[in-house]
Amino acid sequence: MQKIFLFVLLSFILTNGISQVNSILIDKSPVSQEIIDQSIALLLQKHGDKHLARVEKGVKQTASLWRDRDGNGEEFMSFVKENFIADKAELAMVFDRINNNFEYLFGYMDRISIELNRQTQEDKGPIHIIDQYFSSYNASSHVQEDLFQNKIAFMITLNFPNLTLQEKNTLGATWDDRQWGYARLGDVFTSRVPASVLQNMSKVASESDLYISEYNIFAGQLIDQNGNKLFPDDMKLLAHWNIRDEIKSNYAKADGLPKQEMLYKVMLQIIGQNIPKQFINNTDYQWNPFENKLYQNGKTVVFQPEKSARYDHLLAQFHAIRQFDPYYPGMETYIKRTFESSMEIPKEEVEALFREYAASPLIRETGKLISKRLGRPLRPFDLWYDGFTTRSSIPEEKLNQITKNRFPNAKSIDQALPGILEKLGFDQETASFLAMNIDVDAARGSGHAMPSSMKQMPSHLRTRVGKDGLDYKGYNIAMHELGHNVEQTFSLHHVDNYLMRGVPNNAFTEALAFVFQSRDLDLLDIKSNDRQKAALDVLDIFWDNYEMMGVSMVDMKVWDWMYQHPDADSEQLKHAVTDISKEVWNAYYADVFGMKDEPVLSIYSHMIVYPLYLMSYPYGRLIMFQLEDHYKGKDFGTEIQRIFSIGKKTPKYWMEQATGTQISNHAIFEAVKQALDQLRKEKK
Repeated sequence: MQKIFLFVLLSFILTNGISQVNSILIDKSPVSQEIIDQSIALLLQKHGDKHLARVEKGVKQTASLWRDRDGNGEEFMSFVKENFIADKAELAMVFDRINNNFEYLFGYMDRISIELNRQTQEDKGPIHIIDQYFSSYNASSHVQEDLFQNKIAFMITLNFPNLTLQEKNTLGATWDDRQWGYARLGDVFTSRVPASVLQNMSKVASESDLYISEYNIFAGQLIDQNGNKLFPDDMKLLAHWNIRDEIKSNYAKADGLPKQEMLYKVMLQIIGQNIPKQFINNTDYQWNPFENKLYQNGKTVVFQPEKSARYDHLLAQFHAIRQFDPYYPGMETYIKRTFESSMEIPKEEVEALFREYAASPLIRETGKLISKRLGRPLRPFDLWYDGFTTRSSIPEEKLNQITKNRFPNAKSIDQALPGILEKLGFDQETASFLAMNIDVDAARGSGHAMPSSMKQMPSHLRTRVGKDGLDYKGYNIAMHELGHNVEQTFSLHHVDNYLMRGVPNNAFTEALAFVFQSRDLDLLDIKSNDRQKAALDVLDIFWDNYEMMGVSMVDMKVWDWMYQHPDADSEQLKHAVTDISKEVWNAYYADVFGMKDEPVLSIYSHMIVYPLYLMSYPYGRLIMFQLEDHYKGKDFGTEIQRIFSIGKKTPKYWMEQATGTQISNHAIFEAVKQALDQLRKEKK
């Protein structure tokens, strides 16, 4: 019977497409409008009109998620009558019990996921197929449906209904943290996604993550057009992170330009998928990326290009995510859910902010300054110009020696955390508390921060640690991830209630990560006496964010394109991504760099493994800049703890409470004007 059903379903997919398949598989609510109206009237008669708004929202949302297997219309009405809570004290008691139990439920589910993914995400030796199977397994995929079946979810939707972003931003002005917790509980059950869809998403995400985490380029095996090697034999660069950072590091070297040109060519070959498959994560071959020729033992080798593997994974993510769309009425695309629900900032507002930034005349002036400092016209890879910072004047070999001596392994980083945190400005007690709640692991990929969803378990700081210790790239990433971990710890342990844990969206955690990352040299006791340092630091952030605005705009446009072309194959997607990259480049970068049709803005691996996450970085840097401005003259550690204990309010109220401002380009634009003026005056 199962095989026959699958055959019929497959035939239907081929004929009608996946969206129509979803429409025949999704159950419809058996609750009629008449039953909804009667249920509302019944509750108002019993409890009075003062509960009108909550009754109407709760009954309608519960009805939209009710299915035949939950009961018929009369059973729905009976459930509503018996389970609506009008008494404030009882509502608070129920919230507390849900709050407590959800910490255990979601906390342990997250813990299971962390443990099952250790072999694929941490540097623990070769990956076996069984490790991939465990990594793709989602132990929590049935939890949501279980909570609907035993009526816990309906108890929540009835008594803590979901509010729109507009309602939160309107009503939230008078809310205390408990009321914000009620609102966040209302965000938990807004859809009813089948376990099979959740499990498939977990599988696809795991496969994409593994593809990216194993995408290493052995730079010592790259050769130029004369057959020369430019990099150390043992240099291993993860795309795109380490390739980008190696480009940055070469601004401090006299022979850096040829290396940058070579690595940029590698990026272009990855984007176009012309890179030889045999060369990826393999030391057995030599590759000339300029002519795209592969060699082994001095002889030319016929190779297979990747063709579209990168875009196969992006497309797989898209189709897995589209499986969710029919289960979110009113939020029927991932794009809408990302901006209006997850980010809680309208897409149009984000795009307008990014366009204003990328089109700013201040960018053009900064580009001219960089060109003068380099003594040459800008090249596309100068998106990653690193010459404004102190580290750019220090040879990477020296930085590597310092970090490798201090941190020979992951354990040494873990042991150093209390001292690092005290140097950052936290008192001894707070530094010890934070360090106790953060574990350090050697990452298989570039690194990331894994939050804990329960107070009894630590968050995880992961960065790539070589056999000979932590190099500067890994250290710089570790400081970024430490910022995430500190946010994760404060916003879990110091909020009023569990439902308020976290920050408004990913940009806010990125903001603190950037604050920590920007202090990496201070933490190595490398100080600068340059009187221009403050001005140069502003320009560094400004230029760095210019690059991120572009890659984010590409990411958003690619998702728009995929929804407009749901039946496209990976080859078509590859061409679309390239065209979109060139379009954004030509609009906001060509006049600065003096060349058109560059596709480099699509190199970021986040596009493949973290759907629509990239915009969190430039948004986070704008928030970071406003936070840094706020910290001036205040105790750094105390303010960090206060701000990141605000909890998951909407961005509007979080920023208001944190800094008294709203997110905009104004603060950084004004600081850049002052920085450029200072440099001009001192030059005279």
